[in-house]
Amino acid sequence: MISEYELLILIKLVKMYEKSKTFQGENKVRQRFIIKPEDAVGAYGDHSNYEAFQNLNDSIDKLIKKGFVNAKINYKNRVCSEIELCQDKIEDICEYLGMQSKKNTHDQLLHILADYKDKNDILKRFCSTQEENIRANKSVRYYKENITEFINILTAVDEILKVPTETFVRDFSVRLFRDSKIFDQISSKVVGLLFEYGDFPDKERVLGDLNIVKNPTYVNCKGNGIVDFSGNTVDLRTIRGDIAFSSEALTDISTVRICGKTVITIENLTTFHSTKPWDAFLIYLGGFHNSVRREFIRKIHDQNPDALFYHFGDIDAGGFQILDHLRRKTGVSFEAYKMDIATIEEYQAYSRELTDNDRARLNKMKDGEFSDLINYMLQHNCKLEQEAINMA
Repeated sequence: MISEYELLILIKLVKMYEKSKTFQGENKVRQRFIIKPEDAVGAYGDHSNYEAFQNLNDSIDKLIKKGFVNAKINYKNRVCSEIELCQDKIEDICEYLGMQSKKNTHDQLLHILADYKDKNDILKRFCSTQEENIRANKSVRYYKENITEFINILTAVDEILKVPTETFVRDFSVRLFRDSKIFDQISSKVVGLLFEYGDFPDKERVLGDLNIVKNPTYVNCKGNGIVDFSGNTVDLRTIRGDIAFSSEALTDISTVRICGKTVITIENLTTFHSTKPWDAFLIYLGGFHNSVRREFIRKIHDQNPDALFYHFGDIDAGGFQILDHLRRKTGVSFEAYKMDIATIEEYQAYSRELTDNDRARLNKMKDGEFSDLINYMLQHNCKLEQEAINMA
């Protein structure tokens, strides 16, 4: 049975080796990996602690006999001054420690990455980057020394992009892993990977955008329009408030007739409820626009070719990204509504200061469509949530 001191010595030497250029195969000269006994066990240098001194010496002798290390020892007083790793015994050492060598782990990870690399564009970007990390002896994103979990994460990323309709988280987990809890355990890593290597405007909305939800979701509509579905007609002009259609019900809608000239999608629910529709048809997309909701918008656009489409969102980096994402995913040329310098000047008293993250995101966008507005925001250190804007 391996002793505590053997474990401390070998792990320190193995980690030193696995972080080196020798491990990467880049070192042109022979590199030695040496520690002092007190680097592994501090008590070795304490002459009053004879037990620790004796036990460590016994452990060093044992490792020498196994061929795992060489050591400099003054046999007159039995004091060891240095312990050197025998590099050609790395695999044997890892087996003795009951662990997989880093080389074997890298080989296994490279094999897994190759299996998933061509599944979809997101995994292609992710896997290519991680292959480069392995070759540079860097850590692999979302791998925490658990191969099974890593495979589950990649499997979820592959399958989640194939979900055609709104699906509950637990149902998705059961279908994929035959366990209702596994996806919940890895969901933060799945979302992180999708957001980092995909095209999503808001990390909080990634799962919803891909049809994975915890509870049923709805699209709220109100204003100047008539909706026909399942043989029924709902004239929204006669309703004082709004009506909500579940995602499932959206597929039963046959016709949406816009009686005015304008369709406006609104980013936040509070603003949607507080806004009077005047002559417009207003839509709240439930915080995100997944495939079902996007198809609903395309249907409205195709059936009302003369209608003007606007999007009203926060005047910040997230709001600009959501608008861009909405345009690209629906193919509808939405115009920005009240997302301009005049609006932010009018409601300057309600604006908030930019965070460092806000500035970084805005700087990446300042040469695009909102360049003047973004430069204003950066110069005046401000952003504005749409709830502050009076739409009544």
